[in-house]
Amino acid sequence: MFDDLTDKIYEAAFVPDLWADTLEVAGNLSGSANGAIFLFSDDSPVRGRLSDVSPVDGNSVEDLRSLFDEFVAGDAWKFSDVVQRMCSLQPASFVQVEDFLTAEEIERDQVRIHLRAAGIGAHLCSAVAMPSGELVTFVFQRWTKDGRYDRSSVDRLDQLRPHFARAGMVSARLGMEQARATVSALEAIGLPAAVMTASGRVLTANSLLEDMPEIFLPTAHGGMAIASASANALFQQAIVENRHNSAVRSIPVAANESRPALVIHLLPLRRAAHDIFSGADILVAATAVSASSVVPSPTILAGLFDLTPAEARLAATLSQGRPLKDAASDLNITVKTSRTYLERIFAKTGTRQQSQLVALLKSTEPLNRG
Repeated sequence: MFDDLTDKIYEAAFVPDLWADTLEVAGNLSGSANGAIFLFSDDSPVRGRLSDVSPVDGNSVEDLRSLFDEFVAGDAWKFSDVVQRMCSLQPASFVQVEDFLTAEEIERDQVRIHLRAAGIGAHLCSAVAMPSGELVTFVFQRWTKDGRYDRSSVDRLDQLRPHFARAGMVSARLGMEQARATVSALEAIGLPAAVMTASGRVLTANSLLEDMPEIFLPTAHGGMAIASASANALFQQAIVENRHNSAVRSIPVAANESRPALVIHLLPLRRAAHDIFSGADILVAATAVSASSVVPSPTILAGLFDLTPAEARLAATLSQGRPLKDAASDLNITVKTSRTYLERIFAKTGTRQQSQLVALLKSTEPLNRG
């Protein structure tokens, strides 16, 4: 079931109309009334998709749809303690929203008041900070009668979170509009991008990627490599393991004197997305890092590499220039535990030294096309 749902998530990245069904399946796994994806940014209204809602006696599905439509159409989120708390927290795993609010805040929040009237109680939320400065959030809600989320329900959604994160990145840049043709879709994304076969052969690339020969290198038989040896090792491994959901698919490329650090994403093309991209198997897209008021530095990259919450907290602390021993003390963990976390962070980010990791996390300049 998880493999099937993972395929649905990546399919929805390119066919936004499928988010509703995908979120409904994920919601059913967690005992949720509904699920939603939202995109917050500085310069555009909230965008989002709502799953189909599981009805129960005495609760109006249409009321929830109306509330969702009002939320994305207006600016109530800017004045909601609940929404602002989650945007500020940017949880790197699914968390119970109520754990981060006082009873008084929940009681007086206008968004929650309207949801309670519609029969909604507990919320789960996770946020994914985009390198472009946008924030994608995934929210699941339960009917009041179903009470709080149990640990197993949260764990099921956390297993899916890395896939939600990568799919959300593409949906954010597509503006949640359907990609209708391979080359035009890649250009519309506004990212250096290419599509590849499962064997690593490049089928097509847009001009943004072709204008980066110092990063993307052609290889024999129509393949592609990354100039950075450490990044290329992860890149080639991800191509080989594309059919396995455990593959590393977010790969950092360190900054140099002429350009900032980049993150290269590999997204498997599944089902309808596979057809849209002319039978290709992998989308390769590069994003630069850019801070915004919604997604401040240095936490921008924390959610891109499938870090656990504990690993993300350590990475964020180290990005402030703190020695590992001091960071461990700040986080109230042992030095031994911090070293274990750091080794995992190195493996997930493709870095080998703490100085490399800090340089990557502190790179916040946007990519400018020359």
